[in-house]
Amino acid sequence: MSKKLVLRAAAIAAATALVLVGGVNSASAHVTVSSPDAKPGGYAKLVFRVPTESDTASTTKLSVSLPKDYPFAHVGAQVKGGWKVVKTTEKLPKEVKVGDVTLTEAITTVTWTAEGSGVPANDFDEFALSVGKLPEGVDSLSFPAVQTYSDGKVVKWEQVAKDAADKPEHPAPALKLSTAIAPVAATTDTDKGGSSDTLARVLGGAGLLLGLVGLGLGLRAGRTRKVTP
Repeated sequence: MSKKLVLRAAAIAAATALVLVGGVNSASAHVTVSSPDAKPGGYAKLVFRVPTESDTASTTKLSVSLPKDYPFAHVGAQVKGGWKVVKTTEKLPKEVKVGDVTLTEAITTVTWTAEGSGVPANDFDEFALSVGKLPEGVDSLSFPAVQTYSDGKVVKWEQVAKDAADKPEHPAPALKLSTAIAPVAATTDTDKGGSSDTLARVLGGAGLLLGLVGLGLGLRAGRTRKVTP
């Protein structure tokens, strides 16, 4: 097996591991944040997944705190039926330059309040924001959240893990700003020793050649039968 094939197999294994880890995190039923396009220095869609961890009550309110040390120049909330959204602006302790904009105040909290029954018991919903620009030179951003239930229970998702081994009971949603793994399908294989793509092309060419040879033999046999007395 070529070195490139080994690397490709390793990439597939890594991607599978990430999927399994994602499944475990989903099963933990914490309020989490993810993004399909987060990139340092750019704009991103933030998706907050909120599970209702109750058999009898529903989630009726979610309040998310945005980073004050790395404020966003733009914060837009996705229109969501059945929910009222309020964005709270605060004056910053000092001016912060974000791209070409100098901020003296910024949106620091976004709150969604259900106008109906909210997120039913044992179900989940997602709340999205469009923000930017994301800071550069930062590994991750924390978004402490407060979840309120219809029975009055309030859960604060604001604990920060001290290290990789620390697993707090109510962790704050955190977004990692790292480069995503490139899809395996997009990898180009140029090894001289040959790859699965090269092998497929060789086999395909050989199959075509054998087909042409077979066709030629068939035509020759037909001509032979015609001239036989």
